[in-house]
This record gives sequence, C-alpha cells and structure tokens, in this order.
Amino acid sequence: MAKAQKAAPKAGGKKGAPIRIKKKKVALEITGILGVGKPTERRRLRASRHDRLRKRIEGSPAQPRLAVHRSARHIHAQLIDDKAGVTLAAASSIEADVQAVSGDKKAKAAKVGELLAARAKAAGVEAVVFDRGGHVYHGRVAALADGARAGGLQF
Repeated sequence: MAKAQKAAPKAGGKKGAPIRIKKKKVALEITGILGVGKPTERRRLRASRHDRLRKRIEGSPAQPRLAVHRSARHIHAQLIDDKAGVTLAAASSIEADVQAVSGDKKAKAAKVGELLAARAKAAGVEAVVFDRGGHVYHGRVAALADGARAGGLQF
C-alpha cells in the first residue's frame, strides 16, 4: 500500500491556515516598469504612437497614405488607398536600384523616397499624407520624406 502523504505544515501552528510564501521580485529597473527592458519599452511606445497617428490619418485615391516601415537594416515605403484597401506604389531599400547607391542608410532612404515619387507620378498621384509609422521624424524617416519631396510629391 502507498504511504499516506503528510500534510503540509501550517503557518503559525493553526489548523487549516495556509502557508504563505513570499516571492522575491526580480525586476529590470531600467525604465521604471517592472520586468520590462529598454528595447521592449521602445517598441511599445512606438506602437502606441503609431496607433494615435493612424486614428487621424487616412489615405484616399486622390491623396493616398505614404506609409513608412523602418527596420534595423532596411526601409520600406508604400502608397496606400485606405478606402479601397489597395497599394498604389511601393519602394524599398532591398531593390537593386537602391542597393547600388553608395553611402549610408540615410542616402539609401533618400533614394527610396525619390524612387517612390517617380512611381507615384506614373500612377497619377501628386499629393500624399505622410504616415511615419510611429517613428520619430528624424534620420532615415526624414531622409525618405525629403527624397519624396525632391521627386515631386506634395505632403
């Protein structure tokens, strides 16, 4: 026969009182939020900025949304008609035309903007609404916008 299991000791010697175990809190106090590191917090803040922006920005056939996606290595942009749910034109730093550009990532982002502006002109688009995707308007995002303006797009 199996041995009878012993009951767990009771706290304070009282019958039926549960044992209370205090758990130690191990936290990353980098950002002041329990258990969240700096990169995670940055991503969360960018996503909330993007949600706030998207409430106010909507693309139409006459004035589509220029949406920017930035990764650590590349940048992508596309013109989106939100009413029809259609992408009118797109450009990326992965393309061969942009890869041929010598220079840093900002120079490639400017080339992506110029390439997108040329494709927008071919699609009959003159003006756009800029959606920076929650990213700060600085560096590669600003370079892409400047390249698109240089290509003839109106913001």
